[in-house]
Amino acid sequence: MFQISLFTLLIGLFLFGMFLLRKGLFNLSSKKLEKSLVTLTNKPWKGLLLGIFVTSILQSSSAVSIITVGLVAAKVLSFSQSIGVILGANIGTTVTAELITLNIDSLIIPLAIMGAILLLFKKNGLRNSGLALIGISAIFGAMWGFERLATPLRGLAYIDKLFLTLDGNLFYAVVAGALLTALIQSSTATTGIMMGFLAAGTMNLDTGVAIVLGANIGTCLDAWLASLGSGREGKLTAYSHIWLNVLGVVIFYPFIGMLATIGTKLSQHPDVQLAHISVIFNVVSSLMILPFTKQFASFIEKIHGRQ
Repeated sequence: MFQISLFTLLIGLFLFGMFLLRKGLFNLSSKKLEKSLVTLTNKPWKGLLLGIFVTSILQSSSAVSIITVGLVAAKVLSFSQSIGVILGANIGTTVTAELITLNIDSLIIPLAIMGAILLLFKKNGLRNSGLALIGISAIFGAMWGFERLATPLRGLAYIDKLFLTLDGNLFYAVVAGALLTALIQSSTATTGIMMGFLAAGTMNLDTGVAIVLGANIGTCLDAWLASLGSGREGKLTAYSHIWLNVLGVVIFYPFIGMLATIGTKLSQHPDVQLAHISVIFNVVSSLMILPFTKQFASFIEKIHGRQ
């Protein structure tokens, strides 16, 4: 029970770190992010690049999707304009996973101290930099904890049974990834947790890949909830996010083993392998849709247009 409680606290620390990092980076960036979403989405490829950039700043594809749904609902953006942004958001969300593969454990405490010192200044730029540094230290602190807690957790009989079930059925692993992400509302956190288990050698890479694929579906919940009551086009935008990830998972599911093999070619470290595989999945899924945004929009409208 102690290990489960500690694991829950680490998830909370990770999510808190994500919040601080997102808040700090957003405040440091121009407040013209939403205006940029409006003015630079006349072409799908521009929307894609902008979605990548804004998601990298906000550290959350869900946040960008919710903002986009709101802009569409307010008729500031059209549904077709929103698709490029959604495609880019799916790529931008992988930035944090790559960030946490860096080995900066020895800098966790110094970064936290530096961030706390910067918070004492009145200048907004310094204070927001402090928030970002504390957020980074919290994220890496949680990752350090995940890695060290993975083995004791796997030693618990019911946790070991769960992992054996997921190892034996990758479809269950996809579902587990979707449910966990919907619960904690962060696909990056789910990926980070799996990276911790992989680094500790307590999870198969195939299982980790399947869970991360499922996480891409679970992360759509926030945007869908935000779309309720937002009008027809706002809902269509949320559905485009869902369908993008569902179709991506369906296409990649038979090739999980191949993805894992590719990952082993890219790095010797299982946690880094998973981060790279996450990038591959999201980039390829988005680029597959990019040339067919009009057809994809028509597909969404045909299925959900009357809702």
